[in-house]
Amino acid sequence: MDELLHIMQGCMDNDPKCQKMLYDRYLSYALRISYRYVHSFENAAHAANDAFVKIFKNFKKFEIRDYEHVESMLLGWIRRIVINASIDFMGRENLVSTNGVLLQEHHEHTGVNNNGENSIVYKELISLIKKLSPAYKVVFNLYVIDGYTHQEIANMLGISVGTSKSNLSKARAFLQKYLVKDDKGNILCFT
Repeated sequence: MDELLHIMQGCMDNDPKCQKMLYDRYLSYALRISYRYVHSFENAAHAANDAFVKIFKNFKKFEIRDYEHVESMLLGWIRRIVINASIDFMGRENLVSTNGVLLQEHHEHTGVNNNGENSIVYKELISLIKKLSPAYKVVFNLYVIDGYTHQEIANMLGISVGTSKSNLSKARAFLQKYLVKDDKGNILCFT
């Protein structure tokens, strides 16, 4: 805890050594988040690096209100910045039109091979989510994984609440086509 507080204070003071330590400590966390939004590891790395630039630029705005939970507060703050940086990256890469409506790319939807396991493997789920169009993928990630409301999503993306709900519904319908369930509705594997 003391080490993290030292690193955070150094980041507030723009100390390059502390910034590097924070970057090294949380880069993989940022990459996992950004990878859910963008199409490749390379793009995820660009979005994560953009996020760290914003993190360091705005670190003085981060308030430590609870020293006991400082790391979880920091992770939440980083998560929000990474999500916004990933959405900004999609806009720069022309995955978002000028009026803020997400463009619908048509991907070839193929199933993920069933490997015989009785549980969902994280990589397979991410792979399946990656097959969603950008519009569906972003709304699915924001709502299901990151816990934003449809109103918050609409505000972030410049779309209507109805569009957010529609995109989520279509994303779920697509994903359900590739899941095999038992008679009780438990997910067994991908098809």
